[in-house]
Amino acid sequence: MSIAIYIAVMAAVTYLIRMIPFTAFRRQIKSRFFRSFLYYVPYAVLSAMTVPAIFYSTGSVGTAIAGTAVAVILAYLDMPLIVVALSASAAAFAVGLIIK
Repeated sequence: MSIAIYIAVMAAVTYLIRMIPFTAFRRQIKSRFFRSFLYYVPYAVLSAMTVPAIFYSTGSVGTAIAGTAVAVILAYLDMPLIVVALSASAAAFAVGLIIK
């Protein structure tokens, strides 16, 4: 019974989050500030969810820092995503071998 209540609450919350903007903003938003604010909200939310997970995913802060540093440097150099991901994983693995 409690699982059904949990699912119903999750469905209602998800529906409300998606429905409220459609009902609140019927016309196109003309404010340049508000439009730019809304443009960056997904990036801010994704960063807020991803960055903490990066530092707790490996079990060691040292390996997480090494992988993150390699990923940031390669992403800054405009490397392809697969190169960034594989290199960051390899760096975290290598540092993990050295630390142990």
